[in-house]
Amino acid sequence: MNKEIKSAKNTASTTDNSTKAITTKVQMVTIDEDHLEQRIDNFLLTKLKGVPKSMVYRIVRKGEVRVNKKRIKPEYKLQMGDIVRIPPVRVAEKDERKAPSAKLTKVSQLEERIIHEDKHLIVLNKPAGIAVHGGSGVDFGVIEGLRALRPQQKFLELVHRLDKDTSGVLLIAKKRSALKHLHDQLRYKKMQKDYQALVRGEWQPNVKVVKAPLLKLTLKSGERIVRVNAEGKPSETRYKILQRFERATLVQASPVTGRTHQIRVHCQHAGHPIACDEKYSEINFDNSMRELGLNRLFLHAAQLRFIHPENDEVMTVKAPLDPILRQTLDKLVKR
Repeated sequence: MNKEIKSAKNTASTTDNSTKAITTKVQMVTIDEDHLEQRIDNFLLTKLKGVPKSMVYRIVRKGEVRVNKKRIKPEYKLQMGDIVRIPPVRVAEKDERKAPSAKLTKVSQLEERIIHEDKHLIVLNKPAGIAVHGGSGVDFGVIEGLRALRPQQKFLELVHRLDKDTSGVLLIAKKRSALKHLHDQLRYKKMQKDYQALVRGEWQPNVKVVKAPLLKLTLKSGERIVRVNAEGKPSETRYKILQRFERATLVQASPVTGRTHQIRVHCQHAGHPIACDEKYSEINFDNSMRELGLNRLFLHAAQLRFIHPENDEVMTVKAPLDPILRQTLDKLVKR
């Protein structure tokens, strides 16, 4: 909210009888270390909030965006001291009067969920039910909320993602150099992610790894799902049994690859869907869990181990289970 109000001071408004729009002024931006090596198209999407990607690519292609007074391609990577000219862009103004109290409540909730913060990164225990970023019909996400909480922070970007219904450890970079450092760890599998999931039935102790290729699909209804498919991308998840119950098992799931819905689909593929997974679970099992008070997906990013981008020290961060997850476990009968 604060960030949007602040940016509105630097714009000129034009209106007609049916719509209200804002036309941004020409911007001349000098690149510092926070945007070093960032692609120009991604830089523009950050600077021009709410502008469609198609428009961003169009103004680059037409030469309206200049770097050091020269035309550039969308894949151009910014260098220290580059001077970027961003042309005026006319966009629809968002009506911030809609449900302001709901957004403020969510922003306040994020502040309370910060586990660690320093000058390079924020570690958040993301609540279930909040997307990591806005888009596709979602006007509010974690990153928008954090930018509202830290309006003075010039750079805030997600290091990785969690599904909307998944809670737990989420990393946000506060510097471009930190983002690159952490992305390299993800790329070279130097970051260890450990999730906790409550799954149906008795997980067999010999099933320690699930390797199954995953393919994204879009149903006729428009719903996006993931299926195990030979044409999909190679995917691997490692499992460890944490606690056995009469009707379920609490497992630790550690993804080696980072595919969409990977843990959820691999659990289903192993015959043990995660409790209250609306896309991949089993209705009778879910109903029995709801009777215990579980009202959300039981998947939680419990621990993350990584190398801190400033001092190269190994850092392990943990996010405690939400009360509803802990209470569900307490009601189950242990074996």
